[in-house]
Amino acid sequence: MIKYIFVTGGVVSSLGKGISASSIGKLLQARGLKVAMLKCDPYINVDPGTMNPFQHGEVFVTEDGAETDLDLGHYERFLNAEMRQGNNFTAGKVYEAVISRERKGDFLGATVQVIPHITDEIKSRFRAISKDADVAIVEIGGTVGDIESLPFLEAARQMGLEGGRDNVLYVHVTLVPFIKASEELKTKPTQHSVGKLREIGINPDIIICRSEKPLNAEIKAKLSLFCNVPKESVIEAQDAFSIYEVPLMLHKQGLDDQIIMLLRLRTHSKDLESWTAMVERLRKPKREVTIALAGKYTDYKDAYKSVNESLVHAGIAHSARVHVRFVETTDPDLESKLAGAGGILVPGGFGDRGVEGKIEVARLARENRIPYLGLCLGMQVAVIEFARNVLKLKDAHSTEFDPRTRHPVIDLLPEQKAVRAKGATMRLGTYECAVRKDTLAHQAYGCAAVKERHRHRYEFNNKFRKPMEEAGLVVSGTYAAKSLVEIVELKGHPWFLAVQFHPEFKSRPEAPHPLFRDFVAAALERTSPQAYAR
Repeated sequence: MIKYIFVTGGVVSSLGKGISASSIGKLLQARGLKVAMLKCDPYINVDPGTMNPFQHGEVFVTEDGAETDLDLGHYERFLNAEMRQGNNFTAGKVYEAVISRERKGDFLGATVQVIPHITDEIKSRFRAISKDADVAIVEIGGTVGDIESLPFLEAARQMGLEGGRDNVLYVHVTLVPFIKASEELKTKPTQHSVGKLREIGINPDIIICRSEKPLNAEIKAKLSLFCNVPKESVIEAQDAFSIYEVPLMLHKQGLDDQIIMLLRLRTHSKDLESWTAMVERLRKPKREVTIALAGKYTDYKDAYKSVNESLVHAGIAHSARVHVRFVETTDPDLESKLAGAGGILVPGGFGDRGVEGKIEVARLARENRIPYLGLCLGMQVAVIEFARNVLKLKDAHSTEFDPRTRHPVIDLLPEQKAVRAKGATMRLGTYECAVRKDTLAHQAYGCAAVKERHRHRYEFNNKFRKPMEEAGLVVSGTYAAKSLVEIVELKGHPWFLAVQFHPEFKSRPEAPHPLFRDFVAAALERTSPQAYAR
């Protein structure tokens, strides 16, 4: 029978439920178990695709084109597994499905209610994702006490009743704050959070305690007593040097042993050697380099979560520590902000705020021969900059930002011009890219065709391709089915490459993405004493 682990959170948001769930998944996977991951988000949006990154962080895109919560990125990176449409759903998606069925008459005239209709829909999604798995780990977004989370928590409670306590486990992630004035760790927030969970009918089996400071035996005993869990089930999750250390920290405290015992699972011996070696390389770098990440959501680092992690992965590949310097592209003094950086990365984004700054950053990278990696909009601004300053098409722009430009080097395809609804209507998911030989892209990938994930509407305008290529822009990757430009490079530049897709979604700590790997290599070379001596 499939086993379920429900991961809930209390006290405050952003405690690291996603990292905890991913770490549990990694530990169980390391014991030979097949693990399914699921994230439930309680907001009414059907998906996060139309949400501002300042509100919810980045939108992670799966292979099959689902716009999902950023925690799915953690799931993929920790478990080295591909998530799909069904690995994330929202309250909006649940209500949409139930109301659609009601309109069709599927409920035969019954009064449609949260219990049982909404909770039954939620449970059906729990079960759908767990097919063929040994263990399904379900992370419930929000915090205990949020009104919008209640249907999900109720569904989780019912799963325990229906499946039996040997088959369902509840893990609660909570905060044990350190009060500097009194230099004390306080357990009361956790006690209240667990109490709220028990009011709903869920008794947590394991408590993961987030804290700045280590928990002593007295604190653990107190939490055990007041939260009604064994002492060994009070797990400390102190702030770590890297999120990739967390599985090892939890393993050291016996979390996976607790889960195996409580769920009565049969497993293989542990195999964490590769992961441990990767973390060791991360902890003990031999070199370091600074990458300037020039974007417009820099006040909220989760907006670029996958980009940040991809740079970390690339650093691991070179035994280097990558320091990310966030540069706000609305800043009037961009040149000084970029000074000393080994490389410049311009990520994706929407809307015209900060776009001129991104174009200026691309110019500085091109003219000063600084390694440059452009992602999605980062490719488009590089094309705009090249058109303006090399082809001398001074008003060149994207029609996203200037619909009246005489030189629309970035434009909508005809089918996109007919689109009116914003949600899930972009070019989404995996498309094949043919890679041209004798290019930086081919050198990185080592093959003639790759598949990458997309999330955008606007495309390189092929009307301008020939003059750009004649002026030194190299088109090194295309989506052949529609002759769409996917990768561009610059002749004569040490390392300048920009892509229409999002390679950051496919990078892993044990398998860095080739483009990020080679970009960081170029940045390391630039910062060495022999940089570009040739």
